[in-house]
Amino acid sequence: MNRQIRLYLSSYGLGNKPQELTPLVGENKRTAVIVNAQDAKAPETRSERLQREIDALSGLGLQPEELDLRQYFGKSGELKEFIKNFGLVWVRGGNVFVLRKAFKQSGFDEIITDLLKNDQIAYGGYSAGVCVLAPSLYGVELVDPKDEAAEGYDAETVWDGLGILGYAVAPHYKSDHPESDDVNKYVEYLADNHMLFKTLRDGEVIVIKGHNEKIVS
Repeated sequence: MNRQIRLYLSSYGLGNKPQELTPLVGENKRTAVIVNAQDAKAPETRSERLQREIDALSGLGLQPEELDLRQYFGKSGELKEFIKNFGLVWVRGGNVFVLRKAFKQSGFDEIITDLLKNDQIAYGGYSAGVCVLAPSLYGVELVDPKDEAAEGYDAETVWDGLGILGYAVAPHYKSDHPESDDVNKYVEYLADNHMLFKTLRDGEVIVIKGHNEKIVS
């Protein structure tokens, strides 16, 4: 991991310490909001959830706008140029497997990995937006349906995470969240298979800047 990497990884929403996010961003407040984990939902539901993210990020003084990765499926060169305009990407939760496919089909997975390693952007997000950074997605199917279908997406499941983190993250752990019981099963899977992981309760956030990593709540 690059010593200057900047990550804000929340269990749910902005978490209880959103003031920890803005110092990671720097001068460029333009924020690319990715809600492709919601692509299997009804369009009106997806739009409503997108607006919720835009409102929350605007409240922090950021300048959010949607980056719909579906527009860049098979166009990774265009996406690579476009993403350079932003100081932060913010990745909303939803289905991890749908999100991972969106990353792969647009080339965002390789693009964001390179940008983070070279300290050219900050990354924030929650739930699926955090889980996707792990080395592997095995076990996540205990929480999210791996075959959830969305228009324009490949059918094959992608099991490799981005590997930006050296461990898996289990969000919504022991929280008042509808997925919390399934997350317990995921944690058991990770422990039984000797996979490195950290748990996050809703409200908690992992903040990483270079070699410095902390959990705030």
